[in-house]
Amino acid sequence: MAGLVLFIAFLYASVGFGGGSGYLAVMSFFDIAAPIAASTALVLNIAVSGVAFINYTRHGHLRTQLLWPFVIGSIPAAFLGGILPLGQLAYQVLLNSVLLYMGLLLLFVNNKKSEERPVKPPSWPLAFIAGIVLGMLSGMLGIGGGIFLSPLILVAGWGMPKQAAASAAGFILLNSISGLAGRASGGTLIFGSFGGVLVVLGILGGLAGSLLGVRYLSGRAIRRLLGIVLLTAVARFLWAYFG
Repeated sequence: MAGLVLFIAFLYASVGFGGGSGYLAVMSFFDIAAPIAASTALVLNIAVSGVAFINYTRHGHLRTQLLWPFVIGSIPAAFLGGILPLGQLAYQVLLNSVLLYMGLLLLFVNNKKSEERPVKPPSWPLAFIAGIVLGMLSGMLGIGGGIFLSPLILVAGWGMPKQAAASAAGFILLNSISGLAGRASGGTLIFGSFGGVLVVLGILGGLAGSLLGVRYLSGRAIRRLLGIVLLTAVARFLWAYFG
């Protein structure tokens, strides 16, 4: 599991993601209990997205109008989502529905046309509403929500790929902190004994991946590879439940 976490942190950070959905997929393979998996994924998100946000910002890719409107709507929603308890079945169904959506999006959405269009940031009300929806999902599932935000920015023509990556990293960082606080206040924060080692590996993978993404990668091939990983996790759940 440790090697997979390092690998996922590297891949996700290269496109500005924290890797929460990937860590959840890995922990589902190893049958880690839902509360432990969600809490551990949030801590890993904070570590990896923090490193990615610093690197993308240092290289001049952050556009504040693509971050703060979403954050203002999402942080209180992520806090509430972190408080809400989910049963094991409800957690698995919601998680795998999200993983299925993200996997299909990463594999089949063509960002090339989006990159060729003139970019125009969204209005504040629209970004605020989107932030509320993303924040609630983030807190409930233990993911930062940036994996939704980045494709949305690209498909809607709100920003360029590396601007979207910087926004996603900041969004994930802040929402993961809020979601973690919500779990702590609601008594649902349970951090596994293996978490410390995973966080160190996540930081190392995030540092290497974000530097690679900032300097060399377009991210298209990596997005498709991540889509395959997520769909594989969904297939495993369906096999276990219906097989």
